[in-house]
Amino acid sequence: MIRVAIRIPAVLAPLAGGRTEVAVTVPDADDGTVPLAQVLDALWAVHPGIRDRVLTEQGAIRPHVNLFVGPESVRFSGGLVTPVADGAEISILPAVSGGAGQPLPDARRADVGEERRSHVRRER
Repeated sequence: MIRVAIRIPAVLAPLAGGRTEVAVTVPDADDGTVPLAQVLDALWAVHPGIRDRVLTEQGAIRPHVNLFVGPESVRFSGGLVTPVADGAEISILPAVSGGAGQPLPDARRADVGEERRSHVRRER
């Protein structure tokens, strides 16, 4: 048997009883590891609501979700067949997107209101 800690993002914590970390125990193979899919199946058994937020209907990892076994993204280490060893830590991370984009126009800046008020006072 291997024991694995799974870190749950705060946005999914309500589906895990409010917990941001869940430990699961899974029977291991002869080499002392199990595929990531088997570990996740153990998580779904206790917290089934998380599954649809992490996997698609076809069972693939959703594009906006990142899974890590230790520091390694499973996108580069075998996906759901990534081997997981005893004591490993799995992290579920929602993807973050966005960026600097275009600056807000002056009309939307927070300090513009004060500039306009002082300008009106000067004209009087």
